[in-house]
Amino acid sequence: MYLQKVSQFSYLPQGKVEATDRVLNMVKQMDEEGFGNCTNTGACHVECPKGISLDYITRMNSEYLKANIKK
Repeated sequence: MYLQKVSQFSYLPQGKVEATDRVLNMVKQMDEEGFGNCTNTGACHVECPKGISLDYITRMNSEYLKANIKK
């Protein structure tokens, strides 16, 4: 769910304002819950218990990288 929300909000103009904080907070929460470490190789997509597609994983990683550069 976290990854889909990062991706969904990144497409909306209203979501751009909080995009940096949102993705950083979501990744932090995912780490705290022991979920994540998703890569772009596709392995996590195959084994993902939530069935998150590689498109969402790639988008989240991209948004996370941009957020870290901005901060």
